[in-house]
Amino acid sequence: MLFPTTVFAVFFLIVFAGHWALVNRPRLRKIWLLAASTVFYGYWRWEFALMLLASACVNHGMAVAIDARSDETRRRRLMVAAVVFNLGLLAFFKYTGFLFKQVFTPLAVPLCRWAGATAHLIALQENLLPLIDRIVLPVGISFYTFQALSYVVDVYWRRTAVARSTLDFANYLAFFPQLVAGPIVRARDLLPQMDVFPGRAVRIDTGRAAILILGGLFKKMVVANWLAEHLADPVFAQPEAYASGADLLLGVYAYAVQIYCDFSAYSDIAIGCALLMGFHFPINFNAPYFSKTLQEFWRGWHISLSSWLRDYLYIPLGGSRAGAARTWVNLFLTFLLGGLWHGAAWTFMLWGAFHGAYLSLERVVRRACGLPEKPTPGPAGWRSLLGQVWIFHVVCFSWLLFRSPDLTICGEMLRGLGRWDAAPTLWSARALGVLAVGFALQGLDGDRVRGVWRRFNALPVLWQGVAAALLLTIILALGPEGVAPFIYFQF
Repeated sequence: MLFPTTVFAVFFLIVFAGHWALVNRPRLRKIWLLAASTVFYGYWRWEFALMLLASACVNHGMAVAIDARSDETRRRRLMVAAVVFNLGLLAFFKYTGFLFKQVFTPLAVPLCRWAGATAHLIALQENLLPLIDRIVLPVGISFYTFQALSYVVDVYWRRTAVARSTLDFANYLAFFPQLVAGPIVRARDLLPQMDVFPGRAVRIDTGRAAILILGGLFKKMVVANWLAEHLADPVFAQPEAYASGADLLLGVYAYAVQIYCDFSAYSDIAIGCALLMGFHFPINFNAPYFSKTLQEFWRGWHISLSSWLRDYLYIPLGGSRAGAARTWVNLFLTFLLGGLWHGAAWTFMLWGAFHGAYLSLERVVRRACGLPEKPTPGPAGWRSLLGQVWIFHVVCFSWLLFRSPDLTICGEMLRGLGRWDAAPTLWSARALGVLAVGFALQGLDGDRVRGVWRRFNALPVLWQGVAAALLLTIILALGPEGVAPFIYFQF
């Protein structure tokens, strides 16, 4: 079920009304929310909704068992078992095809030839490939798997209290606004809100919710969809069809703005919908393209993922506590695995490796120049602007790997960027205008428009509704027909 559709609008109105009608009946309200989340996820494929509920039962059961044990060895074994269960489930759906086709087959072919068993390998491939190709990746499995992992590990570390019931944990794991594309909300942030809901004492921040939802719809329907349809998708589909490197460069810029507007739009709408339900999520984007270093970029881009990788991978590996060389290795491994999390492809792994290597190099250079590892805030000058332009292009270069369906297309893009002897065909005032608007929408991130929220909240409810309806009408008029799926649905 997609956010910018009539189906979701009707669904949300029904869920919203039922949620607030049952606010004084906690158990019925929780059952209502879980049923709504199951319908939301099952609208795509019901069997995966059942798998999500089964995952909730298993993970909560493991967390309860860990919490009940006092023996550290048993607690660790249970935690490891939960991690293996979650990563095994994710690996089966997401990486089986990649491992069989890209790892097992290339290694097995020379061995079978050497052993004279090539016929057996061919038979194995003929029998297994049709089964592997039938594996469907459940939407959002990467997101809810990470949420389940953080819950079990936090219970093991005694950072989070175990949920009072399976119903509470299932609501946390399956809560529909953030289910399929994040943000990755921690159990310690959402579980207490699910368990002890303040009810009618909550004052809904309609101003912030409206700005988030309407801003998200504008980002997705007007900016991201146009950039994808007219620039990014055509360029990355057939880079060899464009004689000018300027057109390919515009396609790269378009994808950089598209993925920001697309992904931050989902996060904004999810946070806004949760606000209307009385729940608070942390922000997931904070003007990442205004960053002066790559470290700063990752503090503003997909914050819930980067903080998850920091807390559950980078720090357990040793973080920056074991010397400079070990820090560089830990950064590299963290982002390599972060790239693999995004998808089973060499392009994603190289994208993650590039970010890990650059972050390590950035630390070395800043230390050699006597600069602090974290840039200190100060007045914007030419050095600050130069740093922002540089990091934006570093990130754009990495998007070449991220967006290219394979290394062949990536190579074509890189070769094509060297062709500047032909006149460009894609550059236009409209294209540059949409790019500029999409880039400027970072001004909505964080609390930069807090004054607008407050002024909206000060309006009477009737006028709030009229204003929201008018803005929605304008967005629908400006946006192209149809609704493309959000980019991060594939992860």
